[in-house]
Amino acid sequence: MDTSISLPKTVYAIQHLAFEDLGSLEDIFYQLGFRVRYFEAGVDDLSPALNYDGLTIILGGPIGVYETKDYPFLVDEIEGLKQRLAANKPTIGICLGAQLIAHASGAKVYAGHQKEIGWSQLEIKAVEHNSLSALENTEVLHWHGDTFDLPRHATLLASSAIYPNQAFSIGNNILALQFHLEITQHSFEKWLIGHTCEIRHAGLSIPQLRQDNLDYATQLENKCSGIIQSFLDNINYSKV
Repeated sequence: MDTSISLPKTVYAIQHLAFEDLGSLEDIFYQLGFRVRYFEAGVDDLSPALNYDGLTIILGGPIGVYETKDYPFLVDEIEGLKQRLAANKPTIGICLGAQLIAHASGAKVYAGHQKEIGWSQLEIKAVEHNSLSALENTEVLHWHGDTFDLPRHATLLASSAIYPNQAFSIGNNILALQFHLEITQHSFEKWLIGHTCEIRHAGLSIPQLRQDNLDYATQLENKCSGIIQSFLDNINYSKV
């Protein structure tokens, strides 16, 4: 049975950076009959998104979960997320969003030993109902410097060659992705512009990142619909 039909038909998305939006996932949700509403972290009141009974997606950004003195809005975002996770409300976190879920679940989030920026394959774990199984032998986009320990009671879904904790689930309703599932081929140039300082500081080649995007992004986009549908199918939905 497709449990997604019981969900409220709007997806709420918390955005921390203008060009890090839902990307390819937005069209997928539209095709599934959902609407999308964005909330801007640091500007909007996030409590409607964090208290929402339906699906809330927490997107990426270049700040760290531990930078609460510089970005005080994180305090309320983390507290609201703790309550959301405790209530087992359907939640997806991407990159910073995954780190926030890990932190709110009691795990340590910290600066990694190196930046992981670029395209590479994941090691998909052989666990039951792994919604990421379609990503076997598929390049995905990594763009982070922080990493996290696996939260207690979480199931590890994927690792990379650099960092062991790339994706995890907590039950059926909570999914955390350190990598960027949502990237689209046509929007990648915005990332190259917006993250130019980070790219140059890491000594990476912008032309190579651009070429890798052309080589790999379409295949990733084609896998996204099945992954999202798998997650929605497995949600245990009950209105809180």
